[in-house]
Amino acid sequence: MVLTQALPIAERIRSELAPHCHRCEIAGSIRRGKAEPKDIEIVAIPKPYEIGLFESGIATVVNRWEKVKGELPCKYTQRILLEGIKLDMFFATPENWGWIYMIRTGSANYSAWMLTEYNKRGFCSKDGYPTRGSRRFFMPEEEDVFRFIGMPFVPPEMRSK
Repeated sequence: MVLTQALPIAERIRSELAPHCHRCEIAGSIRRGKAEPKDIEIVAIPKPYEIGLFESGIATVVNRWEKVKGELPCKYTQRILLEGIKLDMFFATPENWGWIYMIRTGSANYSAWMLTEYNKRGFCSKDGYPTRGSRRFFMPEEEDVFRFIGMPFVPPEMRSK
């Protein structure tokens, strides 16, 4: 699919999810402006919701789409949209939003490189947070991820390795 087709679909999905989220944004190759994205990626901080017989909130939207993996509640779910397009959804918290959003914006090589830069400084990624030993570091904004290791912010369209 081409970006001009993918972007309106991603924006529609984001707007369907947004009322059920504290924060919800398009990530991945669409955010980077890649000419031919292969899927849609969304990062969200959902508001409280229920699953099962009396589902509410974000579950009422996400569970309309065919599940490939990841049963709500979860950190990640993959769905197939009605258009036949793969949707990858990643769930964050206010404390790790920046970390998850940066990683899920990619590219895969860029995210791996960033994780390597964190590892060189004695950090690792555990349970969706940068950590050192048992200490978690909060990254509420994407800019915090770069600032934390002393790098200038890199715009999404420039993130390729």
